[in-house]
Amino acid sequence: MEKIKKDVVVVGAGLTGLTTAFHLIRKGLKVQVVERNSHVGGQIRTYRENGFIFESGPNTGVISYPEVAELFAALAPDCELEIAKEDAKRRLIWKGDRFHELPSGLISGVKTPLFSLTDKFRILLEPFRPKGTDPDESVASLACRRLGKSFLDYAVDPFLSGVYAGNPHTLITRYALPKLYNLEQNYGSFIKGAIAKSKLPKTERDKLATKQVFSARNGLDNLPKALAKHIGKDNITLEAGGVTIQPGAEGQTWLTSFSNSQKIYCIESNYVVTTAGGYCLPDLLPFIDTSSLNNISSLRYVPVIQASVGIDNTKGREFNAFGGLVPSREKKDILGILFPSACFIERAPVTGALFSFFIGGSRRPDLFDLSDSELEGLINRNLHQMLHLPLSIEPTYMRIFRHKKAIPQYEKSSGLRFETIRNLENKYPGLILAGNIQGGIGMADRIRQGTEVARSITATYR
Repeated sequence: MEKIKKDVVVVGAGLTGLTTAFHLIRKGLKVQVVERNSHVGGQIRTYRENGFIFESGPNTGVISYPEVAELFAALAPDCELEIAKEDAKRRLIWKGDRFHELPSGLISGVKTPLFSLTDKFRILLEPFRPKGTDPDESVASLACRRLGKSFLDYAVDPFLSGVYAGNPHTLITRYALPKLYNLEQNYGSFIKGAIAKSKLPKTERDKLATKQVFSARNGLDNLPKALAKHIGKDNITLEAGGVTIQPGAEGQTWLTSFSNSQKIYCIESNYVVTTAGGYCLPDLLPFIDTSSLNNISSLRYVPVIQASVGIDNTKGREFNAFGGLVPSREKKDILGILFPSACFIERAPVTGALFSFFIGGSRRPDLFDLSDSELEGLINRNLHQMLHLPLSIEPTYMRIFRHKKAIPQYEKSSGLRFETIRNLENKYPGLILAGNIQGGIGMADRIRQGTEVARSITATYR
């Protein structure tokens, strides 16, 4: 067994782990990232074929926090932030037999067929409704109470399909959409809260959080690649098998053991940061009692299929929008279709287009068991029926990616999970439980969490 000493061990080379390690190393700490897969980036994977650049995991992020812009600035010129085109501001929602544009202003809001006339008038009274008193209110209940049923069906429901592939009736607002929850709780209304927040003074750093949709130039995998380059290959161990963490002597340090290339390693460190999914923690942390870990490992992840479809010549047909989402009440087999080539440059040939189909989620987990040929048939049908492409236009290529545990669902059990995480970190100083088990699921959430974890650790070395 080879024994190594480090300041910090980070388990997992996804975006959270890499961001954490990147900032720690910049502060001069000795860090080792341990990853069971043969690549960095976690779910972020980019493929490049015949003029198409497509993703098998996340397609986009939102610059929700300054930490996102700051990270890209720190990685330049190895990774370039790419802001989505103006077309990405157009969001489409399926109703009846076609996509309709989601309203972006008063006039379009009045004219849209997506919402009922009653709810269009109802929203004018939203600022005067009392705020909710149930801390575990579902997103569906909140949306109906403040906005109306049609807004739930044709705005909130498809939005949650796009973000969580989830069910608004089981997702809890204060966990799944904390900013929305806080608007009502702090200001009494979404509208009043949005107006009040827009008037708050902003620092130059605050202004970095532009809320713009982003990717990385030439593909998202350039982000983890750039992070790995700055961390250094000697500080990243891939294909690490049987990773386990145990308290060291007298509980003052941590021992992380794993095997790699027929050799067993044991790294002693002052801190160990886990970024693995909740379902991995029982094997990773065998010293923690089962009942405590069950509060975390029981986190539900929904399965999602993503299919990248490239067409090298659409014969002049354009798809100038971020993409289209499908409300559950429309009972389609598709959660949504993104248009990456309409959002970012050079994702498809000039005459062509790139689409990302999303299938499954909490709505239709049964579709995950379809064969590739069945999925190809389903996608081809919807390519022509939903996007109205003539039958003469066929995909140049189609790649299907299956993610059995794709997206964690921030449901009612989340409160107990967060409390358990805090209690375990207090009980075992130096152990930090990070990743998408808490703190949000988006790329901006992961970057922000990784930055905050690194900041908390480096503060103890001053």
